[in-house]
Amino acid sequence: MSQKTWIELGISNALSEKLEANSIKVPSAIQADAIPTLLEGRDVSARSQTGSGKTLAYLLPMLQQLNASSNAIQAIILAPTQELAMQIVRVAESYAEPLDLRVQQLIGGAAMKRQIEKLKLRPQLVIGTPGRIHELLKLRKLKLSEVRHIVIDEADQVFELGSTREVETILYAMSQERQMAFFSATYPDVMSRFEKRWMKDPVRIQIAPEQRVSETIDNFYVVCDKRDKPDVARRIVRMLKPASALLFLNVTENIANWEAKLSYEGFTVETLYGDADKQRRAATLTRFKDGRCQLLIATDVAARGLDIEGLPLVINLDPPIDADHYVHRAGRTGRMGRTGTVISLITPQERFIMDKFRKSLHIELPEKAMYKGKFVLPSELPDKSDASTRPAPRRQAEPQASVSTRAAAPPQNSREWESLLKEQKKSKPKQTETPAPAPAPRAKQAPSKQERLRDKKDKGAPKWLKAKRESKENQ
Repeated sequence: MSQKTWIELGISNALSEKLEANSIKVPSAIQADAIPTLLEGRDVSARSQTGSGKTLAYLLPMLQQLNASSNAIQAIILAPTQELAMQIVRVAESYAEPLDLRVQQLIGGAAMKRQIEKLKLRPQLVIGTPGRIHELLKLRKLKLSEVRHIVIDEADQVFELGSTREVETILYAMSQERQMAFFSATYPDVMSRFEKRWMKDPVRIQIAPEQRVSETIDNFYVVCDKRDKPDVARRIVRMLKPASALLFLNVTENIANWEAKLSYEGFTVETLYGDADKQRRAATLTRFKDGRCQLLIATDVAARGLDIEGLPLVINLDPPIDADHYVHRAGRTGRMGRTGTVISLITPQERFIMDKFRKSLHIELPEKAMYKGKFVLPSELPDKSDASTRPAPRRQAEPQASVSTRAAAPPQNSREWESLLKEQKKSKPKQTETPAPAPAPRAKQAPSKQERLRDKKDKGAPKWLKAKRESKENQ
């Protein structure tokens, strides 16, 4: 069956021309399935691997259904992190322009006063984080009664971060006649519960669920001690020489330590974590995308959903906490059919985690080691037990043999015996006289009855009285 064009999917000429100008000629699988369903007005719960084109899958039909002549907010897109929300804003602004639609970002960490001022421009589409939108709603600075479309991107992460109550408040402020869509790369159990609670007869779309990690990604792991991980990471980057690499950690507290160690090795390093303010995070991401820094150390929350074009390498400095997190980390590379590499650094005790990922994700995840400037399987390493591959042992000076060990054969007659005894006598070192042991100290004699009585009298007596008694005894 031939692949449908954008026009055949129902996308307008204005948007199709914009897609063509951006060199996006054919729809991806998730776009081909989701766009017609969303244009029909159905609720959608879509699951597709990271980097498969989910943003345009919901953004194009949403923009096409908005009324440019209205000044009311008609659609909302929620994202779990500031970075992902800003990423969606940039794409939305590009495709909203030919339709004369206005887009406004409402993201936590930015100045609220400025955002309130920009809402006076009457945007039709609002994109932001649940926390900030909920905050503005409570302050009555945001009116959502005419919203007819809502999309929750990376929905599993939005619910995982504890935003459920905020999302509910936002939903209650909207019209009951709304269209809702969830988009995510993973599908935890909580998603099914929220579908039943908030959606009306949703259409489930699952693209290649059996292959959640892109087939264009090379996945493997390297085993080392925990203290050796910085050195192993350094060697990997030196060996592969990537233009850029994204390094994942589980704990924010370890980021500064890793940044210091890798910076000391001469790499340009930036960090991205949830506690940093919005301006710093945005500037860090811009420098990384522009190629002004080679290594970006990040946590899962901060790097969720980031689209870094052409990223060749992901290194898991800590193994992901579960298979879903592995999917999202791996999805930062190998996007839209490009190749990529994901390397996990684990300790010997963490091998079982890789076995778990291999089985649950149905991917090849072998162990590899570095040898002579390339990655090889452990079976391809030289056999340490093979003497031919080991360096020759250093020759140690042999201890000088004694006269008795130098003799080729035992003496055969009395003359030889006498000669041997003379030689042994000459070679035998003279014994030095050992000093006599010091006499044992004399045992202390027990005090006499008179001395005991005197001590008893002296106990607690003033000094002058003790001195008087001593002088009498000495006379």
